[in-house]
Amino acid sequence: MVSRHTGQIAYEARSAAETQELARMVGALAPPGLVLTIAGDLGSGKTCFVQGLARGLDVPADVYVTSPSYTLVNSYDGRLPLHHVDLYRLGAADLDDIGLFDLMVAPAVVAIEWPERMADELPAERLAIRIQTIPPDTRRLTLTGYGLAPFNLIKALQTSLQE
Repeated sequence: MVSRHTGQIAYEARSAAETQELARMVGALAPPGLVLTIAGDLGSGKTCFVQGLARGLDVPADVYVTSPSYTLVNSYDGRLPLHHVDLYRLGAADLDDIGLFDLMVAPAVVAIEWPERMADELPAERLAIRIQTIPPDTRRLTLTGYGLAPFNLIKALQTSLQE
């Protein structure tokens, strides 16, 4: 069944700064409880996107946002808490062990890299981001909102991009 609250936007970023600016706008619009899934190949810009997201959530500029590849979850304080999760080294059986399900119901923003590792455990309401590399330096970011809050975020983002 397809939700009537599904929206999508495609954006081409020609630099890391453009990727971060789009993500900053998403962060500025993010409601509490937003779950973002970020898919893309190694080196496509997933962590770069989260760095911009953090700035939009008012994580202080002197806080360096890094990939949680080895720590699995990095958390940052801002307007809303930001939990950056990397599932690359995990399987579906490990998700509860790292507290992912608890994070996803908190009044925070949760950004999940490698969401395909969650298989059937993906939340129904989420902002799904797909990053594709277009050589040499362009990234195509496709943002799809599933559910009312992500749908409304997509609509607000479309308005902001048109201004």
